[in-house]
Amino acid sequence: MTTNGTPTFDGRVVLVTGAASGIGLATASALIDAGARVHASDLRGKLAEQRLGTERMATGRVSVHELDVCDGGAVAALVGRIGEDAPLDALVCCAGTNIPDRRLAQLTDSTWRHLLDTNLTGVFSCITAAMPQLRRTHGHVVVVSSVSALWPDVSGPAYQASKAGVLGLVRGAAVEEHDQGIRFTSILPGAVSTELLDKRPEPPTPEVRERCLQPDDVAATILFALSLPVRACVSELTILPNELQALGRT
Repeated sequence: MTTNGTPTFDGRVVLVTGAASGIGLATASALIDAGARVHASDLRGKLAEQRLGTERMATGRVSVHELDVCDGGAVAALVGRIGEDAPLDALVCCAGTNIPDRRLAQLTDSTWRHLLDTNLTGVFSCITAAMPQLRRTHGHVVVVSSVSALWPDVSGPAYQASKAGVLGLVRGAAVEEHDQGIRFTSILPGAVSTELLDKRPEPPTPEVRERCLQPDDVAATILFALSLPVRACVSELTILPNELQALGRT
């Protein structure tokens, strides 16, 4: 829904993962400001609470949860507790990570599994836990993938594989759950100025960061997808920093 061109989410219950920083924090903040009832989760729960700020916390429209998306049991337990109060209308998966030693020759079994567990299996755990509630509400799943899911770049083979896996997971889930009324959207950003850039082998300069997408830019695309009427669905949306990237070129 929109009011005077501004998306409104009054009464909608949304779980956002990765809400302590970057895209997750920006999305949780925007949803709270738009009137949603937000469950903001992150491995760093206290940090998420601090960064959301006292004003948003005082609205009564946000609950912060400490959550490791790699722990499928913890994910299922949290989603279950949320549903005891009110079922989810939307799930927004923003939790993700990368590592500095990301070249193929540098990857180990441990670092490979860490990236796949966080970036892909964590999304799977969240979706499957939320599906019963989303079927009831004819809800919406938005997952942050990456432009690197389709185009090679400097993010490393394991990261790219995990984000390509997310894209395949969401496409497959959308086909299977279409008759249940669940909508699925993949957001594929280019370079975003978040803490993830600090994990590059050579972090970008402040000048380059200014030319990157900002978390609020990606959050705006997520709210756009969530704001559409039930007759419409953005399946996949690619957003790039105009001065730095074009598809297939960095």
